[in-house]
Amino acid sequence: QVQLVESGGGLVQPGGSLRLSCAASGSIFRINAMGWYRQGPGKERELVANIRTGSIITYADFVKGRFTISRDNAKNTVYLQMNTLKPDDTAVYYCNANISPPSVIGGINYWGKGTLVTVSE
Repeated sequence: QVQLVESGGGLVQPGGSLRLSCAASGSIFRINAMGWYRQGPGKERELVANIRTGSIITYADFVKGRFTISRDNAKNTVYLQMNTLKPDDTAVYYCNANISPPSVIGGINYWGKGTLVTVSE
């Protein structure tokens, strides 16, 4: 079994910054991709950013230039540095990882429980 544990959410004023972290633990042979999704009030869950094998990074258009995703392979941890936050960034941010357990062909998708980010005065 694999667990994803997120941290770093909270309340921040518009223009402020937050850094989210997500650590994967458990039965891990290889991490194929890690990233972040978010779900705002009344909205569907959407991709924010992810980083895949080969350090291939994808950002949603709405965060380009403001958010930076990074990964520490030794710690099985992915980070999301969020700068110039806007009220529209208010959402629950979910960590997502595609992980290959030992002796399993292919990857399995895992989700964290989410961390709330609120951008407000």
